[in-house]
Amino acid sequence: MQKIKSLMARQGLKSPQESMADLSPVENLRIPSKEELRELREQPIDPQAEQEIIDSIEEVYFSNDSFDMVQHELEKLPPELNLQELEEYRDKLKRQQAAVSKKVADLILEKQPAYVKELERVTALQTNLQLAAVICTNARRQLSVAKEGFTEASLGLLANQRRRQLLTGLLKSLRTIKTLQRTDVRLSEMLEEEDYPGAIQLCLECQKAASTFKHYSCISELNSKLQDTLEQIEEQLDVALSKTCKHFDVSHYTKVQLAYTLLGKTQTAMDQLHMHFTQAIHNTVFQVVLGYVELCAGNADTKFQKMQYKDLCTHITPDSYIPCLTDLCKALWEVMLSYHRTMQWHEEHDKQETISTAGEVAAAESDESVVDRSYVKKKLEHGLTRIWQDVQLKVKAYILGTDMSHFKYDDFIVVLDVISRLMQVGEEFCGSKSEVLQESIKRQSVNYFKNYHRARLEELRMFLENETWELCPVKSNFNISQLHEFKFMGQCRSPSVSPSKQVVSSTSPAQEELSLFQQYLQEGNPFEMQAERKEEETEDVLASNGYESDELEKSVYQDYDSDSDVAEELKQDYVDEQTGDVPLKSASRETIRSKKKSDCNLNKTNAPILTNTTLNVIRLVGKYMQMMNILKPIAFDVIHCVSQLFDYYLYAVYTFFGRNDMYESSGLGLISSRLRTTLNRIQESLIDMEAVGENAGVHSAAEDRKEKVPSPHLSQMVVLTNSGTLYGLAQRVVATESLVFLAEQFESLQSHLDTMMPAAKKPFLQQFYSQTVSTASELRKPIYWIVAAKAIDYEQMLLLMAGVKWDIREIMSQHNVYVDVLLKEFEQFNKRLEEVSRHVRIPLPVSNVLWEHCIRLANRTLVEGYANVKKCSNEGRALMQLDFQQFLMKLEKLTDLRPIPDKEFVETYIKAYYLTENDMEQFIKNHREYSMKQLANLVNVCLGSHINKKARQKLLAAIDDIDRPKR
Repeated sequence: MQKIKSLMARQGLKSPQESMADLSPVENLRIPSKEELRELREQPIDPQAEQEIIDSIEEVYFSNDSFDMVQHELEKLPPELNLQELEEYRDKLKRQQAAVSKKVADLILEKQPAYVKELERVTALQTNLQLAAVICTNARRQLSVAKEGFTEASLGLLANQRRRQLLTGLLKSLRTIKTLQRTDVRLSEMLEEEDYPGAIQLCLECQKAASTFKHYSCISELNSKLQDTLEQIEEQLDVALSKTCKHFDVSHYTKVQLAYTLLGKTQTAMDQLHMHFTQAIHNTVFQVVLGYVELCAGNADTKFQKMQYKDLCTHITPDSYIPCLTDLCKALWEVMLSYHRTMQWHEEHDKQETISTAGEVAAAESDESVVDRSYVKKKLEHGLTRIWQDVQLKVKAYILGTDMSHFKYDDFIVVLDVISRLMQVGEEFCGSKSEVLQESIKRQSVNYFKNYHRARLEELRMFLENETWELCPVKSNFNISQLHEFKFMGQCRSPSVSPSKQVVSSTSPAQEELSLFQQYLQEGNPFEMQAERKEEETEDVLASNGYESDELEKSVYQDYDSDSDVAEELKQDYVDEQTGDVPLKSASRETIRSKKKSDCNLNKTNAPILTNTTLNVIRLVGKYMQMMNILKPIAFDVIHCVSQLFDYYLYAVYTFFGRNDMYESSGLGLISSRLRTTLNRIQESLIDMEAVGENAGVHSAAEDRKEKVPSPHLSQMVVLTNSGTLYGLAQRVVATESLVFLAEQFESLQSHLDTMMPAAKKPFLQQFYSQTVSTASELRKPIYWIVAAKAIDYEQMLLLMAGVKWDIREIMSQHNVYVDVLLKEFEQFNKRLEEVSRHVRIPLPVSNVLWEHCIRLANRTLVEGYANVKKCSNEGRALMQLDFQQFLMKLEKLTDLRPIPDKEFVETYIKAYYLTENDMEQFIKNHREYSMKQLANLVNVCLGSHINKKARQKLLAAIDDIDRPKR
């Protein structure tokens, strides 16, 4: 069939209906033309021959349409072509072609009706198809309009909206995932900004979000990572909490507390906070002490860093002790202030929360918050005592780590002041009495004070042994409160306030009622006051007038320089007595010198009598009282040592100027039993009597010896045997009156000492004042008695009286010569006294004692002289009275002392001559002030005049009875 079609195509046959020659849906078939059909019909018809021709066609021609016949025929040609053969072969092919064509034409003609009919059907089908195509085209156009107008517009909108919603949700999820993945960066930023509440809030939100999107594989591990991050935040939060222990910052602490509240760990935070405070105290003190130890060690040895704090404290050098202690207290103050401010923060926060939860809002949460607040409050209150205890233990280890017994006094006072200030901090911090600190500083103080006092006693002995008992020139208005050592008494309101506190209270009364935590809440440090406390002060006590020349004045200052405590300010050329101002440098020396001369008498009349040693003792007392004022626990030890200073000074003055065996024989009762008891007590308790012996300390306990001081020796420069100086009267006056002045100063300090003394020990202080201090003036009698005993020649008077005849028979109108000699002696004594007073002011009590002693000795010498008389008449007794009256009359012009001492002693003895036997016996019993010799002589002289021998024997027996108990 394919062959036929191709053949028809090649022949170019057309269908009868040429109008439908090119139908698109049906393949065009080439139909043989009429001429060809005619030619085919005209050819002879021999079916069999025709069939044979067709059969003779090669099979290859029927194979397929792509067969190339021309090529096939050309290939069959022989190598040598023959025209005849070619023509014959060509004719054969033509015949075959003609047979085929005829066969095809026959077939076509045979099938033409069916073909035409079928062709018509095809044409009809084609027409229908074209109509269907038009209908389809119209339908498609309508569908397209419907699609554009309804389907794409509405359903497309719905589809797009749904897609949009899905995409929006997806985008939100993606953004959340992106945010979650970037959380670490933001958390790090927030932690760097110390925004801990924000970081925790973010982390918790992220955890919640992560659980929502856990179905995404990209954040499946994010939850565990966030948990790790939250733990890391807690660790950083813990570090941030620890920072508040040293430097409290309100905003920082508020953030930290809010963060712990978000975590629901408020109580845990408080437990951690206390642990951090404990750690902060330990680390702080360790670092401070370590820094000083390494600084002093001067090498990079790390062995100190591995030491325990207690051992480290033993390596602090004395030079760095105070700076280290001050820095230690400053650092501990910062920690305690932080704790104080922490408590303040919680108190204020609780008030705010109470107000905010007062309404119905947050009522459900209030129960839990109340429990938390209650826990925090109790924890903070309990922590006060615990933290202060830690502070005390650390400072105690530091205090006891160094032997302070060899510290300078001023340094030790600074240490006491710092510790006193620290104890004040403790009292304000938690109401503690700081027993640990008190005990430790008491141990060091007692140890230090024993060594210090021992050294001061030795120093006092050296002062006394080198003291020339010259007058120390001080102003007439001198008072111990002018000395540096007693400045604290004017500043303190009560003895319990430390010196540094006193400075604050005296300079700024407005701050008196403020506690240390209120004063230094925002800035400053109470332990910085130490440097400020050592401000320059002037001490205006020395009198720079009263000397004729600058050289003499300078020499006095050089003598005064032996007192190491004199400040440079005291050594000025001149200080105005009235104003206390130092004059301009342009003031001429002549003006100053004239001022000195004009004020000479005024100064000598009023200025206290004291020596360099006295001033030194007063300064020591001031220093002791400073120490006692700062540290009450050792008050008794200090006052006991203060009493020893006075005791030793008293004993020294007595041994230098008052000890003499002639006391007992004088019968004057110069030393009272109270004074004798005091001197014996001092000798037994304080004076080391064996120190001068060869076997010193062999037979006595070392401890007892350690508490005692050798007896002092008078300086060889002090001469007490020269009659021209009235046997050292000037030195005796300076020594004795300086002791009396010292006693007066002790009296003025009694009330202050009494407030410092523990109640149980107050009897000791009262006994010291009543039995020792008050006896100072009693030393005048024995000391000045020696001068009075040597100043007048009483022996010469006895010799002169022995040459007088008393058994005269007529009354004399002229007194005896011995009276004039005695009065001349008194006049000479008065002149010497005036000479001495030109150099040293002689107070009226001293003058009175001297005159009293001299008159008493003179009167007793008169009685002794009268008692030596062998024979005496009534006229002789009248002469005795005349002599005595003459003596009294002239004596009253020399002295203002009234009444004349022992006047009755002489008069009574003279008048006893006239007594009867019975009266004489009574007289002997009543007047025991007379010696046995004097009474016996009185009886013997009266024998023969109005007493017989029998009465004499009786009276002598009575005298013997009186004398017997004394034997």
